[in-house]
Amino acid sequence: MKKILLIILSFTAIINALEITPKNVKNANTSLIILNQKDIQNPKLTFDKHNINFFPYPSKKESYYALIPVSYYKDKKAYRVIVSYFQNKKKIFKGITLNVIDGKYKSETINVPKGKVSLSPKNKKRVEKEYKEAMKIYNTVTPELYLNSAFIKPMNSKITSSFGKKRVYNNTLKSYHSGTDFKAAVGTKVKAVNDGIVVIAQNRFYAGNSIVIDHGQGIYSCYFHLSKMNFKVGDRVKKSEIIGLSGSTGRVTGPHLHFAFRINGVQVDPLQAITLLNKNHLY
Repeated sequence: MKKILLIILSFTAIINALEITPKNVKNANTSLIILNQKDIQNPKLTFDKHNINFFPYPSKKESYYALIPVSYYKDKKAYRVIVSYFQNKKKIFKGITLNVIDGKYKSETINVPKGKVSLSPKNKKRVEKEYKEAMKIYNTVTPELYLNSAFIKPMNSKITSSFGKKRVYNNTLKSYHSGTDFKAAVGTKVKAVNDGIVVIAQNRFYAGNSIVIDHGQGIYSCYFHLSKMNFKVGDRVKKSEIIGLSGSTGRVTGPHLHFAFRINGVQVDPLQAITLLNKNHLY
C-alpha cells in the first residue's frame, strides 16, 4: 500500500511540476508554460521545432515560465511540448500536450486606394525593407523583464475591429487583422500599456507613424497610425505615459489606433496576451 501511495505521489509531483494554460489555445493566441522545479539549470522547451527559453517566474520562487505564441496559420491539432533542463548534472526531459484549436475569426471587406493594395516596385521595396527591419527586432529576446505591474489598455474606447478578422481589400483576400483597433479621433492620447524601451519610432508604409515598445523577454507592444510620436528609439517609457497621438497615417480608411502584440517574434491577439500575463502575475 505504501509503495502504491509513493508511486501516486511521485506521479502527481511530476504533473504538478509542469503546468500549461490554456491547454486548448486558439490559433494566434498565447499559452503559458510554468515549470515548478528547484535546483535546475538551463530550462528550455521545444514547440513544433521552435526552441523557446524559460525565464525565472517574477512572482514565484523556484519556478520558471515560458510563453508559447501560436501562429495564426498554425495547423489545428495536438502538439507535444518537450521541456528539458539539467538537474544534478543530468539532463531531464518532460512533455505536455498543447491543443491548437480554430479561433473561428470572421471576415470583413475594406476598400482602400489601389496603390495601397497592389504596390508599385518602389513601395514594394520599401515594405520589404521595413518588414525585415521590424522582424529582426521582434525576434530579439531581451534577457531583462522591464515590467513592474499589470498591463493596461492603450486607451478606453470602443473596439471597432477585433483581432484576427480576415481582411478582404478591394474584393481580394490579402491578410488577417493583426491587431485590435480602438476608436479614436485624430489627436487622441495613446498610453504605453506597460514599462519598456522604445525600439521602433518611425513612419512606415502600412502602419504609418509607429511606436513599438520592448517589455523584455520577448514581449513587444505596437501602436500604429499615429499622428504624433512623443518618444524616439532608445527612450525608456513608463506605463500610462502618453507615447503619442492617434491618427490616420499609413494604410487606413479613417483615424483610429491599431494596437498589436508580438511574443517571441509571433503576432498574437494583444488583449488575450495581456489578460494571460495579468492573470498569472508575470510582472
